[in-house]
Amino acid sequence: MKFLKAFYHYQLFIRYGPVPVVDKNLPISGSQAEYKVYRTPVDSLVKYIADLMLDASKTLPPEIADRSTELGRITQPIALSMRAKVLVTAASPLFNGNPDHAGTGKGERPIFATTYDPAKWDSAVSACKLAIEACNFGRHKLYTFSDLGTSLSEAMTTQMSIRNAVCEDWNPEIIWGNSQARTYTMQRLSLPRLDPDHLNNETVSGALGPTMKMAELFYSEHGVPIQEDHSWDYSGRFKLRTATAAEKEFIHEGYTTVGLHYNRESRFYASLAFDGGVWFMKNKTFHIENKAGQWQSRKNIYDNNLTGYYAKKLVSWKDEIQADHRLYVEQYSWPEMRLAELYLLYAEALNEAKGPVAEALDYVNRVRERAKLPSVQDAWTNWSRQPTKFTTKEGLRQIIQQERLIELAFEGQRFWDLRRWKRSVEELNKPINGWDMVQEKAEFYYRPRLVFRQSFQMRDYLWPIHEYDLLINENLVQNPGW
Repeated sequence: MKFLKAFYHYQLFIRYGPVPVVDKNLPISGSQAEYKVYRTPVDSLVKYIADLMLDASKTLPPEIADRSTELGRITQPIALSMRAKVLVTAASPLFNGNPDHAGTGKGERPIFATTYDPAKWDSAVSACKLAIEACNFGRHKLYTFSDLGTSLSEAMTTQMSIRNAVCEDWNPEIIWGNSQARTYTMQRLSLPRLDPDHLNNETVSGALGPTMKMAELFYSEHGVPIQEDHSWDYSGRFKLRTATAAEKEFIHEGYTTVGLHYNRESRFYASLAFDGGVWFMKNKTFHIENKAGQWQSRKNIYDNNLTGYYAKKLVSWKDEIQADHRLYVEQYSWPEMRLAELYLLYAEALNEAKGPVAEALDYVNRVRERAKLPSVQDAWTNWSRQPTKFTTKEGLRQIIQQERLIELAFEGQRFWDLRRWKRSVEELNKPINGWDMVQEKAEFYYRPRLVFRQSFQMRDYLWPIHEYDLLINENLVQNPGW
């Protein structure tokens, strides 16, 4: 209960910034003045949350003993890992020395931390290290695929390690699985009509469509951004190309698609599906045919994919449309926190506190190793147009942030990361593009098409407090810009 109390304060904090600390019940016989609480300053609020999580961890088990009935309950690794995330968030630009949120509460009480404090990153480093130690003791480790009786190539085994790090229930990488979120609807909306023999199944739609921006985010096969890789044809990424036998595990042999889909890292093929892409499932290997008139194309006015991409990473490889046309979904508990995320939080905190030290690179490389990518040092030295990028704090910051956006793609982290890094104004005002889904021929289908425009203003970094609450309690103050 201590942990959950701290966790819900944290959920309010990342949405609204400073919120009142509710650390005790108010008496029902109290005066009106007792109920007119103030917003707690950021630093005091963060200390309350972090201290309460640390206190809770002291009496929590290092791991779940009765896995048959107790999985999903809070453990010491969960409490300490979330505490680390809280302190990394508090040290990030949105909450650490952000002049855009200068202002005071009632009675001239400053509630935003407008002066940058590097010591917050030191606290984050210590918290991450403590959490990693707890995870090691609790026998958490990065997941690798080894399903008994399944023989796959090295490339496909790597993809399955990436996919099942999310989709295999209670695998050892999952620090915290939400047993109340069983992912049925999410999978139904992520899964296209893979099987041409079951096109009349109405429970799958593939309506959750990743954007072209996300497709361009993943690295080249050399482990660097595609616009940085001096051997990758970035300017020709929209040119048509036909897949050969050498590429058949990634793109259907003989199928024509664009250069953007070739010579990409394993996480690209494990996380995304696209026109011509191969989709391995336990019962069969499928491929996507997504242009107008083909079997994955629009079949009705409801639940249709708008971008031409599918979130393969979120779909269990055991899902199946059965002989009676009904969809079987292998549900899994949603991973609120994976060990890979904790490793990247630690690397980020180390870089901000100490610069591009060897330990920061080591923890990024641990995550990259699972995806069979070369180390950051080797990849940038040999393949990037910026070969020394990883040797500066600013350069490694960019690398770690992109690594995090790739590794945790579609897991609900990007929205919050862009906010805490203060990159939302930059990223969330870009147009959302996809392929021209109504076209039959490849030369017309593969034209970037505007799906919609989005808007993000400075005030959107924090959510507004409802006017009703402000009228009832004049001691609260509205967030900047609202």
